[in-house]
Amino acid sequence: MLIILKLGGSVITRKEADEPTINHDNLKRIFREIAESNYQKLILVHGAGSFGHPYAKKYTIGDEIKDPTDLKRKMQGFSLTHDSVNELNHTVCEYLRMQEIPAVPIPPSSFILTKDKRIKIADLSLIKRYLELGFIPVLYGDVVLDEDESIKMAVLSGDQIITYMARKLKPERVILATDVDGIYNKNPKKNHDANLIETVSSTEQIETGEETTVDVTGGMGGKITELLDLLDLNIESLIINANKKDRITKAINGEKVTGTTIKR
Repeated sequence: MLIILKLGGSVITRKEADEPTINHDNLKRIFREIAESNYQKLILVHGAGSFGHPYAKKYTIGDEIKDPTDLKRKMQGFSLTHDSVNELNHTVCEYLRMQEIPAVPIPPSSFILTKDKRIKIADLSLIKRYLELGFIPVLYGDVVLDEDESIKMAVLSGDQIITYMARKLKPERVILATDVDGIYNKNPKKNHDANLIETVSSTEQIETGEETTVDVTGGMGGKITELLDLLDLNIESLIINANKKDRITKAINGEKVTGTTIKR
């Protein structure tokens, strides 16, 4: 039984920090919860958080290349961004090994090619082999090469990685571990009367705008749209709050847990 778990960058790093900063307390607790779960096969994907976004934004990775000087500048930014997210991935795998979890880092830039910022080519044969042997493949939001000659490079989110792999590998379920309990009818950070939507089965249930979680959590609407597409393959998804103790363990074990389930 395969599970794909995505850890948001806001959970494992401190995104509000002026420089790359790891949330060590969360890493220790979350990976202990993974070790205590009954997973059989698990793929872990984590966001870039404060390690990737500042560089990608500064060097405008994914924007149209204006001239050779701009290309050279973006190439430097590409290198810096990848180096930074790779550093985060190294720490993530180190914490996993502390829990005796056999983690294997797999840089997306080493096997994924995009076109128009969407995954076009990705050889998953090694990931399948690692899973067969009992390893935990660990991927992350990264920068990759793009076939579009006007940009040549793109930022690849962990969210796109998990939905692509889900379509190809057909996991039992996909778990998104974020910094909110799930999807609300209003932004819970601004409205005390916001109600959690426990089950989502269509985009019609989701309102977008600054008053909703869909907007506030940074593109949650796009994430949900992709997760809804997985329902055509009978793959359910669950959005939970990884800042809350024991929810990772319960979600992996298939136990009742506070969150939003994406299902028919």
